[in-house]
Amino acid sequence: MTDTRSNPPAVPPLAEVLAAAHVVSIPTRTRFRGIAVREAMIFDAPLGASEFSPFLEYDDAEAAPWLAAALDFGWATQPEALRERIEVNATVPAVDAHEVPAVLARFPGCTTAKVKVAERGQSLADDVARVRAVREALGPAGLVRVDANGGWSADDAVSALTALADFDLDYAEQPSASVVELVEVRSRLRTSGVSVRIAADESVRKAEDPLAVARSGAADLLIVKAQPLGGVRRARSLVIEAGLPVVVSSALDTSAGIAMGLHLAAALPEGMLAGACGLGTVALLDGDVTASPLVPLDGSIEVRRPDLDSALLERYRAAPDREEWWRQRVSRTYTLLRS
Repeated sequence: MTDTRSNPPAVPPLAEVLAAAHVVSIPTRTRFRGIAVREAMIFDAPLGASEFSPFLEYDDAEAAPWLAAALDFGWATQPEALRERIEVNATVPAVDAHEVPAVLARFPGCTTAKVKVAERGQSLADDVARVRAVREALGPAGLVRVDANGGWSADDAVSALTALADFDLDYAEQPSASVVELVEVRSRLRTSGVSVRIAADESVRKAEDPLAVARSGAADLLIVKAQPLGGVRRARSLVIEAGLPVVVSSALDTSAGIAMGLHLAAALPEGMLAGACGLGTVALLDGDVTASPLVPLDGSIEVRRPDLDSALLERYRAAPDREEWWRQRVSRTYTLLRS
């Protein structure tokens, strides 16, 4: 496969980008990351549907790689796919334990689940109950992962993961916010004999130096997302350079954005994927932009680009003021890319 690091990202004219854009507002089935409605800009691009959906609180500089990814995926040829389907995990938001079976039912065939923990306003007891419910639902053969989104201090992370280790965790994703804390947590767990692997997410996708995690020994594996890392080609190059196993994940995307993640997972060299990917999250949305959504079937999703559905784009079309907000945002971010 050709190395794509030297290939410049696709940057079509702004007028063409805006002409291809649709802004949607789609409710979530359950609050996730504090979000009850997911807004996104969807592009009906020359090479297929693409998505620009940085979270609303991100400034233009942080949103710039997301736009680079959307333009590259919609306007440039992508690396060769080595896989036709990608195994995915179920994603369990910070719901009450009794709601876990209903959430898992949205992910048919998935034998791995990632569970949100360290939710603001909740306790470790809530996390333990939720993770226990997931373990009981999946049985001993299932894989259970937890994701704290950097919500614990190093001390709290060690205490929490020691308690949760009883459920035979596959790994803990971003237990603390900084690389220094991740190094400390990983070291203290090993010293105390707690065999929980550490995965880095925000420390990769939000870092000025995405490879710092690998160099510092802060994590056993990386969680990578195509949009915040600048697209399939750039993310693939970073993963190869980092040399750690990875799980490709999403940021609560529509099927247009999930397709980008699937193409990244499909393009990674053999041996680099560390199990099921976090790309089944369309199941958490109460709507989509295509009539053939990219959701799990028998625990995996086909690698393909979805066809946009004009009726669904209209049904979930954002209010005029929100549409204008996104158009202004993409115009400012586009200027950053050009500069």
